Amino acid sequence: MARRSVKEIRRLEGRATVPAGATRERLPAGAARARILQAVDELFYRDGVRAVGVDSVIAYAGVNKMSLYRNFASKDELIAAYIEGKNREFWARWDSIMHRHGPDPYRQLIGLFQELQVRTSNKDYRGCPFVNIAAELSDVDHPARRLVARNKRELKRRLSELAEAAGAKAPAALADSLLLLMEGAYAGSQTCGSDGPTLALARTAQVVIDAQCRRKA
Repeated sequence: MARRSVKEIRRLEGRATVPAGATRERLPAGAARARILQAVDELFYRDGVRAVGVDSVIAYAGVNKMSLYRNFASKDELIAAYIEGKNREFWARWDSIMHRHGPDPYRQLIGLFQELQVRTSNKDYRGCPFVNIAAELSDVDHPARRLVARNKRELKRRLSELAEAAGAKAPAALADSLLLLMEGAYAGSQTCGSDGPTLALARTAQVVIDAQCRRKA
């Protein structure tokens, strides 16, 4: 699917060259849902949930309005589905990193931050989707905000578990420090650019980890 900006989508929607009576492609419910989720995965992440309207999603996905509302009762429900997808993606990436750097928990912690540095210093990186959602949606009771909170709680739990397994003197304190580094990298990647302090993430994390853990061979 070719990438288009929200501005371009809205410009295309506004053209008066569409033949009278023309309709968007009708798809089976499952196929329409998949297209819609693919569209919001790209649009919401790139442009933000506030900037992207339902009409833009429909145009980008190539479905009709009825297909969207048959699958998602409201935009809020669509945003929550987007974040649920990002949550699955996040933990799939985590599991992959743990597998690559395992089974030593110390190496897994170091590898986690090495790979996070590569990810957050990529020029196309648009930040952590959970942080982005929290910044855009002020209502902490919004379904998407509850999913964000759940993700961060689970992240802290897993970091604490890894820290304890790696022999940290104070696993909970190390987990807090590492979580703070991660959140700073997410923000710094957007405010300071891909060549900013994010490039110091891996070595900073190693200093913090080594202060708590006895290095294992």
